[in-house]
Amino acid sequence: MASSDPERREDEDAAAAEDEDTGAQVAPIVKLEEVAVTTGEEDEDAILDLKAKLYRFDKEGNQWKERGAGNVKLLKHKESGKVRLVMRQSKTLKICANHLVLPTMSVQEHAGNDKSCVWHATDFADGELKDELFCIRFASVESEYNLFVMVPSL
Repeated sequence: MASSDPERREDEDAAAAEDEDTGAQVAPIVKLEEVAVTTGEEDEDAILDLKAKLYRFDKEGNQWKERGAGNVKLLKHKESGKVRLVMRQSKTLKICANHLVLPTMSVQEHAGNDKSCVWHATDFADGELKDELFCIRFASVESEYNLFVMVPSL
């Protein structure tokens, strides 16, 4: 029977914890080998790595839809020199943006927010290739400025 006295209750809890240890040995059912995980970023150098939220413009609903929140990187290939923008979601590491930064691509500041910038890129997320308008929002104006200045210089 449980007691209302705090000292007595602690003694009973400690005794119950000692009784619960069965000493059973549990062996793994399957032996798993260690596998080397590749991200596809091994041959590239990170030029820029910032936290941000990515949106795409939905033409049908005439509104911005969130694509994901996480780290956006500008990666430059060591051999070819091509630069791509890659963004992975924070917890799942699922890719929410992956496209080349082309000389024809123009990044503009978003009119409604000085922490955001917009650009057009081809997207294959829904299984078909189509031109999308993307918006990326940073926590600070400095982060937005870094991307805004760096992309045209690539």
